Amino acid sequence: MKSSVHIGIYALLLTASILFLIVEHLTHMEFFLHMAAIPLEVLVAVFIVERFLEQKEKQEKRRQLMLIKSYMFRSDMRSLFIANFSALRSPAITFEKIRGAGLEELRQMRQQAETIEYKSPQAMEPVIMEYVKAQPVWMSFMERAITYNFEEIFHDMIYILHFINDVRAFKDANPRRLFIEEAEKNEGMMLKVRKVLWDGIQRFLDYTIELKEKQPEMFADVLSDYDLSSRFMNSSRKESA
Repeated sequence: MKSSVHIGIYALLLTASILFLIVEHLTHMEFFLHMAAIPLEVLVAVFIVERFLEQKEKQEKRRQLMLIKSYMFRSDMRSLFIANFSALRSPAITFEKIRGAGLEELRQMRQQAETIEYKSPQAMEPVIMEYVKAQPVWMSFMERAITYNFEEIFHDMIYILHFINDVRAFKDANPRRLFIEEAEKNEGMMLKVRKVLWDGIQRFLDYTIELKEKQPEMFADVLSDYDLSSRFMNSSRKESA
């Protein structure tokens, strides 16, 4: 509806300018040439103001989304990211390193994360199951992507949710088997596993870079929480083993 109104205004201004040009052509009166320029100037001004307001609105939505991510990353998704980073063989990135890193070091970590290797296929299984447990979070992200019109995030969430459905279907039929062992038999499924898990590492590092740049105090708080939780969870695993 809003875009239809804007198109109507644009068409009205353009029509007015054309009419003045026609009158000028018929009468050869320069006055109408100046009149024809007025709607065009208004049209350009309206276009510039609208683009500016749209950009401001998009920036505000991204700021809101970052706050939402901060809440979810610190609560609902904390165990997922801890499991994912704990399963890494290379690059050897820990929350302690991220916490103490400068902005340039964080960017180097992000570049290193373009290629990821896990300790073993079995080490990936707990990470996969954390993705399944976090299904409501991915659904929430998808809904917000629709609300804020972030198409890229929407497609990412759809991809993850399809992956989760694949895992659920397999585990329902084979509750005692590891999904990763079945995925290794299918190249396409293994590519999907890597993409989902790798994207998780990369998106977290992207998020820490954004925080470090824009909200360094929140960066310190979030990474302190992660570092402490990671130490506690790893210590609990060693004791249980």
